[in-house]
Amino acid sequence: MNTLKIPESTHWLNKVPSVTLAFWVIKIMCTTVGETGADYLAVDAGLGQNVTRAVMAALLVTALFVQLRTQRYTPWIYWLTVVLVSMVGTQITDLFTDGLGVSLYLSTSVFAVALAAIFAVWYGVERSLSIHEIFTRRRELFYWLAILCTFALGTAAGDLATEALHLGFTWGLVAFSTLIAATYTAWRLGANAVLTFWIGYILTRPLGASLGDLLTQAKTYGGLGMGAMWTSALFLTVIVLLVAVAQFNVGNTKNVQAVE
Repeated sequence: MNTLKIPESTHWLNKVPSVTLAFWVIKIMCTTVGETGADYLAVDAGLGQNVTRAVMAALLVTALFVQLRTQRYTPWIYWLTVVLVSMVGTQITDLFTDGLGVSLYLSTSVFAVALAAIFAVWYGVERSLSIHEIFTRRRELFYWLAILCTFALGTAAGDLATEALHLGFTWGLVAFSTLIAATYTAWRLGANAVLTFWIGYILTRPLGASLGDLLTQAKTYGGLGMGAMWTSALFLTVIVLLVAVAQFNVGNTKNVQAVE
């Protein structure tokens, strides 16, 4: 019987994109879609939480398998996986909070400890947490495990700030934007690039969630009343356009290298 094999790590190039402005824009929009898309499927589309979790988990496993089989960064595969990780990460936190009744203080703490443990083991094994060096299967697995945990942590932290601490959607958006700006400033002043990247990556999750809630929630709850369907559709359209440009640029680079 023929079996599918994941390519050997010796043939891999770096499997994640360069950290540019487009990277952060797409990432924030992915986090917003993770918040609004999960809500739309579970509530507006009537699938319910359990069916939505099962479907999204299955899609994520499939996307991760395809991502692991690639030998280099492929924009549409990578960002599809990020969108699905965002939705599953949101649902993990919602399961703890809404399904099991775990307080946001506890879930935020648990996810923070879990992420710290992942980073500790990752660094202990690989001696690097840099996303510029994701060119082995083991490093990529550590990377995606950390990404999933950042989305769960970011969702819990965002809900903690906007709901439990009563900041609301607008002030939550302002608060997380300020923290991201401070992180960027620290990086510009010479702070460790790897540390500031991961702090920024974690903070963009509650930023995107706050933005999603602000856009989708009814005006009586402090939102703008756009609804989950229209917000998800708008942000997905922008994501598709930006990823299409990235895919086109990658294709051109390959063609130039082939000619050379």
